Amino acid sequence: MILHLFAGPGGMDAGAGEPGVGVEFDDGTVATRRAAGLATVHGDVRDHGPADFPEADTLAGGPPCQTFSVGGRGEGRRLLVHLQQRAKAMAARQAVPSAPPGTDERSLLVLEPLRYALAAADVGHPYRAVVLEQVPQALQVWETYVEILRAEGYSAACGVVNAVEYGVPQTRRRAVLLARRDGPVGIPAPTHRPWRRGWALSEVESHRRPVVSMGDVLDRPGPFTVVPNYGTGGDSARRGRRASTEPAFTVTGKISRNRVVGPDGEELPRFTWSEAGRLQGFPADWPWSGQDISQQIGNACPTQLAAALFRAVRGPAYDGEPVRAYAPGDMTEISTCGWTA
Repeated sequence: MILHLFAGPGGMDAGAGEPGVGVEFDDGTVATRRAAGLATVHGDVRDHGPADFPEADTLAGGPPCQTFSVGGRGEGRRLLVHLQQRAKAMAARQAVPSAPPGTDERSLLVLEPLRYALAAADVGHPYRAVVLEQVPQALQVWETYVEILRAEGYSAACGVVNAVEYGVPQTRRRAVLLARRDGPVGIPAPTHRPWRRGWALSEVESHRRPVVSMGDVLDRPGPFTVVPNYGTGGDSARRGRRASTEPAFTVTGKISRNRVVGPDGEELPRFTWSEAGRLQGFPADWPWSGQDISQQIGNACPTQLAAALFRAVRGPAYDGEPVRAYAPGDMTEISTCGWTA
C-alpha cells in the first residue's frame, strides 16, 4: 500500500493506479479527495509517523513548494544549506540544528518524508520504495536524500524532468526522487517528444510519441490561444501565448486568471475546473470540491508523470503491466489502517 504525504487532490493516487492512503492538511483538498473516494487522513504529516500506517510499503509525496518556487519569495531556496544540514543530522540520528528565526515552517516540511523513511527503517520495516516530487529549485535537497537513502540500503536517483515528455499536456519541470530497496532504480526514460516553440517536432526525438496538446485533451469546438496572467512581472506586453495545438504553460494556482481567446482575438470562456484538471491529467469528471480549487489543481502532481515514476520503482515483477488511472469512486474500498476515509 502507498502512503501519500501532502497527498493533494489525488494526482499521485490516480497515477499510481493502486490503493493507498493520503495525509492532507487543507480542508478543501480533503473535500476533493473524499468526493473522489480516496482514503484520507485529514491532518498534519508532522503529527503522524510510519507506525500509524503499518500496511504501507511505499512512501510518496510532494511537499509544499511555495517557498522554493521562483514564483514565491525564495525563503526555501535561501535555506537549502540549512536543510541539507538538518537532513544529515537526521540521518546520523542526531539533534537537528535550529531553524533560523522567522523561518516559514513550510520550508522545513520538505524533510518530513525523510523522517518517515528513517523512522520506518529504525523499527525494522523500511519502505520498499520512495517516490517524491518538488519544484526544480529543491533538487539540492533531493541530492542529499539520495546520499542518505543509499547509505540506508536503497538504490536512489534524482533529477529534473519535464512532464510534457511523459504525456502531460503542459510544460511543467519537476525535481523528482526515486528510491527502492529491492533493485536498481533510475529516472524513467521519457515517452513523449520534448517541446520547444519553433522546433520541427516530427524531426525531434521521432522515436517518441508526439507531444500532447491542450486541444488533444479539451473538448472546445475550435482553436484557441491561452494568454497567461503570471510570470510577467506585471508587464502585460511580456505575456506569452500558447495555441491550442501546443501544450499548456505550467498549471499553477493562478490558472483561472488565464485569458482564452479565439482566432479573431475574441474573449472565450476561461478554463473550467474540469478543463484545468485535465491539463494535469485528471479525468474530466474528477469531483473538485471545497475551497480554492484552482490552487488544488495547481498543486497537484500530473497523473501521467506520477504513473511513470511509480512504474520506475515497481521493479521487474511489474514490467509490462499497465498502470491505469483511477476514476472517481474507484478507491472507496481501500483499507485506511484504522483511519476514517
